[in-house]
Amino acid sequence: MSDELPSSLVGTGDTLTDAGRDALQAIISDPARTLITLDFDGTIAPIVADPEHAHADPDAVDALARLGDLVLGIVVITGRPARTAVRLGGFDRHAGLDRMVVLGQYGAERWDAHGDRFGAEPEPEAISEVEAELPGLLAGLGLSGARIEHKGRAIGVHTRELPDPGEAFDALRPALDDLARRHQLKLEPGKFVLEIRADGSDKGDAVRHIVAETGARQVIFIGDDLGDLPAFDAVRDLREHGTPGS
Repeated sequence: MSDELPSSLVGTGDTLTDAGRDALQAIISDPARTLITLDFDGTIAPIVADPEHAHADPDAVDALARLGDLVLGIVVITGRPARTAVRLGGFDRHAGLDRMVVLGQYGAERWDAHGDRFGAEPEPEAISEVEAELPGLLAGLGLSGARIEHKGRAIGVHTRELPDPGEAFDALRPALDDLARRHQLKLEPGKFVLEIRADGSDKGDAVRHIVAETGARQVIFIGDDLGDLPAFDAVRDLREHGTPGS
């Protein structure tokens, strides 16, 4: 394969950093050892008021399916339960995604398209305790309209549907941080959502583990939110240790 970027990508390459251009070149030269990792919400699915209606963009899923046989693997890494992401993404219905992996709950759950296999760590008791306390806490802050989403190993509190979602988010954050700490859990902020979850793995850990498992030589991560920052950090760290990525 040529060492030059295809003409269709020259403009894209010119807008990249040096590290990004090197990664793109490595990927083009050896796609079969390239791992594509990506977020779900806000990346291939729209951010909507009701997260149960956040179906993946069909064009995005079709694009992933076309890449499925060309690259080493495609891995969705999400804070959602893995089964929920599979259902909303329709990943189990696409030829080309038969080797896809979905890592849900930041890696605590896993779905493998091959064999339709699913596994998960047990839900911490503290999550149920937090869920029981939340209605009273929200009522005390005058924010009873915030949506509570039970995600298995995490509880999400959404402010998007409130009259002033930004103000509600800011008002909730210290109270939920205190609640998480009291139960030895972790608070993860997102786009008008505050998620209380078990401490441990984040998206960066998930990227590192799946790269080590697959033996990928190049890795891409695509994301859009604060919870994706550890994954970008992981790609940078991998790049500094000889695994090109972007």
